[in-house]
Amino acid sequence: MREMIKLDLSRSRVDAQELQAAAAGLEEAKAKLWSGEEPFTGWVKLPFDYDRTELEEVLAAAEQIQKQCDILVVIGIGGSYLGAQAAISTLKSGKDNVPEVCFAGQNLSGTYHKELLDRIKDKELCLCVISKSGTTTESSVAFSILKDELYRKYGKEEAAKRIYAITDANKGILREETAREGYVSFVVPDDIGGRYSVLTAVGLLPIAAAGIDIKEMLAGAESAAAAEKEDRGAAASLAAARMALLSRGKAIEVFEYYEPSLFFFGEWLKQLFGESEGKDGKGIFPAALQFSTDLHSMGQFLQDGNQIFFETVLNVMKPAQDILVPESAGQLLAGKSMNEINQAAVEGVIAAHEAVGVPIIKLEIPELTPYYFGQMVYFFETTCAVSGYLNGVNPFDQPGVESYKSEMRKVLMKL
Repeated sequence: MREMIKLDLSRSRVDAQELQAAAAGLEEAKAKLWSGEEPFTGWVKLPFDYDRTELEEVLAAAEQIQKQCDILVVIGIGGSYLGAQAAISTLKSGKDNVPEVCFAGQNLSGTYHKELLDRIKDKELCLCVISKSGTTTESSVAFSILKDELYRKYGKEEAAKRIYAITDANKGILREETAREGYVSFVVPDDIGGRYSVLTAVGLLPIAAAGIDIKEMLAGAESAAAAEKEDRGAAASLAAARMALLSRGKAIEVFEYYEPSLFFFGEWLKQLFGESEGKDGKGIFPAALQFSTDLHSMGQFLQDGNQIFFETVLNVMKPAQDILVPESAGQLLAGKSMNEINQAAVEGVIAAHEAVGVPIIKLEIPELTPYYFGQMVYFFETTCAVSGYLNGVNPFDQPGVESYKSEMRKVLMKL
């Protein structure tokens, strides 16, 4: 049996009594999550129940994309792209026969999209458009622009063979267009919200097209799901610790990582926790910092600033590669590996921050492989959902997001 992500709460400053008080509703929250009766909890049992026929269809479509193009542009925003970008940037297949994966429709910058058009104009191209409704402004605009580029390069009939749509099963503008034009398509499940959709076709198609082993990813998620189901997992304990810290005024969680490839995983965590917990005047504000880089900008605040935060350290135990530091670096560093020095930074930062009273939570991630990435996704999805239940909010809706959209439409109507 392979290892699991390990949770270390020994420096969290949460004592057993606090943890017990925070965990008072833990069994109820877990039962609710696993009941199958709550809306948008289809992801909970997904690793056990994933449609194997669909999985093979996803793999076949990914193989076709690899044959068709040099660049795959994934069009989507929020949960429609962040999980895929997190996986692709974290895992980097290193294979020569896979397309570069770019992202569009995650912002409304004309400069960004013009530069993207310039970059892809002489390349073989495919699009993967991801939107449940087909009406999200950012992705709708980007799809229109990039579809026009496909028409220009290939003509409408050939372009349709290079568009892959992931959308609602039965309704919506994108589903209607998909049926009319004959795009290869997959479904955004009705019972899984965007930020919990990494392990559906939403994430799996672009990830597979990038040459990453999605079967291993699902196996890792299944191992995490089995652990949580059998009360061997640590996600619920982390949720209880987070709520105990929140009750003490620790309203910001700083996710810290020492491997730069985890940048977009940090962005995914920010969306997962921010959109799930931030409602009804409640929640923990999620931030993400890349160390040691950000120690030279935010380290001072973390050491001596207003302690309204706690730190959650994502520590990778076996990074993919390493190099030795040459003699010219001086006696302290010469002959050591960079990973040894990086690990010294991990322990040094923890010791320094712990000494001034900062609560530290540490997660040990064995390796950055598809298997452990699947574990990480499921672990944090569960932590987030249970935290929401413990804090008395629905972790699966996002009513506040609709407010800015409504106001933006009013402005657009005046233009």
